[in-house]
Amino acid sequence: MSRAAKDRTVDPVVVEIVQGALKACGDEMESVIVRTSMSPFIREKGDHFSGLTDRRARLLYTTNDRAGPGMIETIWEKYPAQCMRPGDVYWMNDPYLLRGAISHSPDMCFIAPAFLGETLIGYSLCFGHFWDVGGARPGSISPSATDIFQEGIAVPQVRIVAQGELNDDLYRLILRNSRFPDMLEGDTRAMMAATRIGQSRLVELFERYGAEQIEACFEELLLRSEKVVRSHIARYSRSGRFRFADYVDDDCVTETPYRIELAVDIDGDEVRLVDGSGSDDQAKGPINYILHPDICRMMLSRFLLRDDRTAFQNQGAYRVVEEVKLRPGSLLQPTRPAPLGLRAHTLHRFLNAVLGVFAQATAGGTPAGSPDYVIVIMHTLDAQSGKYVLCTDGLGVGQGARPFADGLDVIYSRRQKNYPMEFLENTYTMRIEHFGIAADSGGPGQYRGGLGIVRDYRMLADNVTLATRMANRKTPPWGVNGGMAGRTGSIIVNPGQADERRIAGFSDGIKLARGDLVRIISTGGGGYGDPLAREVARVEDDVADGFVTLEAALADYAVIIDPATLSADLAATARERAQRQAERAIAPPFFDRGPQFEALEQARQERRAASGASGER
Repeated sequence: MSRAAKDRTVDPVVVEIVQGALKACGDEMESVIVRTSMSPFIREKGDHFSGLTDRRARLLYTTNDRAGPGMIETIWEKYPAQCMRPGDVYWMNDPYLLRGAISHSPDMCFIAPAFLGETLIGYSLCFGHFWDVGGARPGSISPSATDIFQEGIAVPQVRIVAQGELNDDLYRLILRNSRFPDMLEGDTRAMMAATRIGQSRLVELFERYGAEQIEACFEELLLRSEKVVRSHIARYSRSGRFRFADYVDDDCVTETPYRIELAVDIDGDEVRLVDGSGSDDQAKGPINYILHPDICRMMLSRFLLRDDRTAFQNQGAYRVVEEVKLRPGSLLQPTRPAPLGLRAHTLHRFLNAVLGVFAQATAGGTPAGSPDYVIVIMHTLDAQSGKYVLCTDGLGVGQGARPFADGLDVIYSRRQKNYPMEFLENTYTMRIEHFGIAADSGGPGQYRGGLGIVRDYRMLADNVTLATRMANRKTPPWGVNGGMAGRTGSIIVNPGQADERRIAGFSDGIKLARGDLVRIISTGGGGYGDPLAREVARVEDDVADGFVTLEAALADYAVIIDPATLSADLAATARERAQRQAERAIAPPFFDRGPQFEALEQARQERRAASGASGER
């Protein structure tokens, strides 16, 4: 039991000050990264993280609720705490050495110990998704990769700064492995500057209040988050074992879908077991995801903290989750050198499986399923200068509807941003000719799933190579509590022209010429609740806004709207809804998995039977 739990002498005012100081420090670190980094992924999109831990590497504060644990413990394996000195900064990005604390090569992390005099008091840490770290393709992420060596340089535990002195020889070696060394240098120096901010702010706290009082506050903050999570489980979740499964469409290099299976044991106010060992064997392509056990715990506790926004996602929040069971050689625990670049698609299916588990445990107290964000990568080589031009663009999708409201429309990532159109057109040789809502993409429900987008890119350069990342085409985001699954997206080159071609969701090496148009239609989120219970006025508004077509208003919601006035015929709508209710043989299912899910399950069973061994593909 913590010191703060044994006696309540810790000053509650100081606890609040310390909590605010930790958040302010994390925010300041983020500001330094944004203002001084160079790559669009970090500066424009915000694909980075900052965090603080105590001297025992217990996470105190994180700006990303899926990052933080495991980094420092890996550094200790080569540089034990007693060997660290003031002014040190440690660097690494090897996902296998980090055991999933960082889960693909472009995410490079920096760790700096903080000292009060000669006494180690905590750690400042951060990571960013870097524009290019080498590998087979510009951007270091290729859907066609079949091993980790094709995904860029792997940096093991290194002391890049020793007592304030940069290891320039090592630094130049790492920069030399990037196609964009100036951008990599700018970003890495931004990260190192951010860690120094964290160091100094921790020292200031200890100098102001003393080590004993600050460490007591840390214990209190950990306990506070633990109590919030325990309270949520006890209040809303039934005890028992709950299972959920989802699929990644394929592994990019084969057409075989990969299944993520999750079982969770809930007992009172605790999660006794999270079991992902039933997931499929690791993939040949780059969808493998090394799931660090503590990050797995965070994925559960992030949902359970929603009742109290003042409680931090710290180690106290996720220590309520006891055992995490994963199987070596599986999609969630691949063995080196399996490729990892597109691990986000497996990560998002795992997150949706966590929601699916809690949807059952709470009798529908969660949002519906959400799709993975979409990424398109376009690059070319300037033959005259020998320099690469690279555009990696992330596109928004619709989020799952909530038990009380429609899903959010056009979200790239909860904590990241889309590129402004002006930035894209001013930076790259392309023109955005259309950007709008994908009508009818959200899953129908009492609360509609969030909507995806339609975006058209016109190529203004020669010899462009396209790679695509769009999942959820075989398994759309699920609807819940009577809601229907979201509608899947598509990728089309030169739509409506004689040379029109449809592109696979995961593809690489697609050749584009000057003047070609690439259209992306992204997926919508799942719906929540019976679509026949949706307020007629909401359907009218959706039609007026162009979010739902007249045809879908009738087909999905049984709402009859006059095409001239865009007003609903209330009497005719009431008759239509009453007739559909009477014709229903059974109530809508709790989960709507879309038209292909059962076929995928059946095909998987047949493959397993043919292999003659459980778990083999």
